Amino acid sequence: MAEKIKLLLAEDEAALGQIIKESLETRNFEVTLCDNGEKAFEKYQSTSPEILVLDVMMPKKDGFTLAKEIRTLDDSIPIIFLTAKSQTSDVVEGFSIGGNDYLKKPFSMEELIVRVHNLVNRTQVQKSSKVLDIGDYTFDFPKQQLQFKDEDAVQLTHREAHLLFHLIKNKNQVLDRSLILNKLWGTDDFFSARSMDVFITKLRKKLKQDENIQIINVRGFGYKLTI
Repeated sequence: MAEKIKLLLAEDEAALGQIIKESLETRNFEVTLCDNGEKAFEKYQSTSPEILVLDVMMPKKDGFTLAKEIRTLDDSIPIIFLTAKSQTSDVVEGFSIGGNDYLKKPFSMEELIVRVHNLVNRTQVQKSSKVLDIGDYTFDFPKQQLQFKDEDAVQLTHREAHLLFHLIKNKNQVLDRSLILNKLWGTDDFFSARSMDVFITKLRKKLKQDENIQIINVRGFGYKLTI
């Protein structure tokens, strides 16, 4: 039997937290449940989980604050936010501080489980991948670092690294917008599309030292990395 995946769940609604915990445990997860952000941070340090599922609105320490603290210690662990908020700014904030995905309440357990598995699998692929060349840059996917010639390497976020990885793997070809949104964001809705546009802009800035590298917006289809 496959080894259980260790997951840390921070959810202050007791009934919902227990439902999520029990559902995940039937699918080969080892779940640590906490009802506030302070406990979750302590458990993160003591249990070494492989993925985090964090409610945004929690007592003592909210999910965004908790994620920021964890990102100072670990820039690669996948983080999924659970939120009742629907404002674009809240979703973008979640991604900007290092979140990898989000689910709006109410949600189906099957959707959560699919997204958890996708993130865990992507992280495992990342760890097994090698350094890639892109023009005058080298891209260390496992370390999520981008380096121009002999300069110091720049640290990418988890989502920036995965987006760049797929652009490189499909270089000089159009990367289908809907396909990559569903693969990396779990949905191709308006909020996710806006978020991806932000990440594309960030990648363009980080690749600007090589004038031959371009990320072209192919309107209605997606993006194409040309070298």
